[in-house]
Amino acid sequence: MPGSARAHSKGLYATEAEARQRAEQIGCNAVHENNGRWMPCANERELHQQLRKQ
Repeated sequence: MPGSARAHSKGLYATEAEARQRAEQIGCNAVHENNGRWMPCANERELHQQLRKQ
């Protein structure tokens, strides 16, 4: 599975609260909406950067 697909599988949440919880775990301060789902971090670029650090 390509890295971006893995990030999406780890980063899509049904609720904003779930995304915020994950954002805190990986070191992000914000969340964003993507096609009706929530993702940690301010944008996907930041999310991918944080996930690579883990």
